[in-house]
Amino acid sequence: MRALISTHDKRGLERLGPWLHDQGVEILATGGTAQMLSGLGLPVVSTDGITGFRELLGGRVKTLHPALHAGILARPGEADLAELAAAGVVPIDLVVVNLYPFRAAWLAHADVATITEEIDIGGVALIRAAAKNWVRTAVLTHPDQYADAMQKSLREWSEDDRRRLAARAFRLVAAYDADIAAFMTGLDNEPFPEQLTLTADRVQELRYGENPHQRAAFYRTAGSSGMGDLVLHQGKELSYNNLADLDTAWRLVSEFDETAAVAVKHQNPCGVAFGKTPSEAFRKARAADPVSIFGGIVAINRPVDEELARRLTRLFLEVVVAPAFSEAALALLKERPRLRVVELGRAPVDPGFEWRSVVGGFLIQDQDRRRNPVSAFRHVAGPEVDLSADRAAELAWTVVRYQKSNAIALVHADATVGLGGGQTNRIDAVHQAIVRAGDKAAHSVAASDAFFFPDTVEALAQAGVRAALSPGGSVRDAEVLERAGELGLSLWFTDERHFRH
Repeated sequence: MRALISTHDKRGLERLGPWLHDQGVEILATGGTAQMLSGLGLPVVSTDGITGFRELLGGRVKTLHPALHAGILARPGEADLAELAAAGVVPIDLVVVNLYPFRAAWLAHADVATITEEIDIGGVALIRAAAKNWVRTAVLTHPDQYADAMQKSLREWSEDDRRRLAARAFRLVAAYDADIAAFMTGLDNEPFPEQLTLTADRVQELRYGENPHQRAAFYRTAGSSGMGDLVLHQGKELSYNNLADLDTAWRLVSEFDETAAVAVKHQNPCGVAFGKTPSEAFRKARAADPVSIFGGIVAINRPVDEELARRLTRLFLEVVVAPAFSEAALALLKERPRLRVVELGRAPVDPGFEWRSVVGGFLIQDQDRRRNPVSAFRHVAGPEVDLSADRAAELAWTVVRYQKSNAIALVHADATVGLGGGQTNRIDAVHQAIVRAGDKAAHSVAASDAFFFPDTVEALAQAGVRAALSPGGSVRDAEVLERAGELGLSLWFTDERHFRH
């Protein structure tokens, strides 16, 4: 039997090489791999001796030769093996190859020439050839496969074993090519090419999806940071729903430079507030909706100290996430062993797009990152109040971007007081926000993710809201402006909308 080994990552070869040799397997190897295995005292045949060509073009060409590929691709039938024998080619039964580290060079933001040089050609060709011929030829593509592979001799590997290895090999090649395609597409600044290739690495299999009967897993997209970098200090593994809620909470709290706390339930914010300390911010966020926060997710954009940890232990929560936790805080949080305590950095980096599956495909769009500043809002009706006097307008306009449409946010100074979202009409969203706010609706600032109708203006004015923000753009804007003026509601157009379906 023969094995061809050509690896960039040589970890594990010090065990795999002797294992093959002990079975009487002849080892063929390229360049540095041959030197490494020879250094272990193993007999190695250089591929140069098989092909009759030394490595060319600085190593760019070394394995692209019929003497190697024919040995890999020969089928087990007599005809192919007879043809090999006539050509003086010996079959190759195992290919051990891993690829140049293209992704590492790409993510390190190396220059274009350096990144391009890391595009593997020969290695990909060897892997594809072996995987195609899995009925006879086996292929290993990563050091983490070696231990399992050595559980039985090479001659004992079944066709099913080789098929599974081939499937992983094809996934590797597909992901490798997808990375290259993404890099090259990025050079053209083409966001929506005619063929879109995506690659992601499995972080973990999840216990289940949204419901116990649904299978689920979490994948990390290439070149991103975020949920894949979290540290779980305590609690059970994060579930599908936990991660979805955590995404909303962490994106929102990361919007703010000042100390902030965000509570989320079912991917909808239920309390958002600023504070002089993390503990104060959390206290205000909880007070914004003390019912909905129960069993929710809390995100803080500052390290959690002992004071905040003590407050957190007084409430049933699923997850608390922050950029850091003091040792004293971690000790206190252990009083709630079911609470998942997650550490996550404050600078999520991703490609800037988001995907949503539909039957037979998926939708892709830019992430909704645009937000006009308060200074750009246009006063269009009612008294002209000073929106810059406090943070209410800016906070309301930020929070409403993260609520499910139809959405209304009511904010007092530095905290939400009533949030209405996920409604099939806007007036219901207004009523929901007002009911939740109670007396605190008076003198608050309201933000809507889409335009108003006269009935929504009337409900807000009756609740005592002092100013309302809307994108504008309805065919009934003239009626809305007239009604706001009659009711004394200060109305402002932001000239942008923020649906979140």
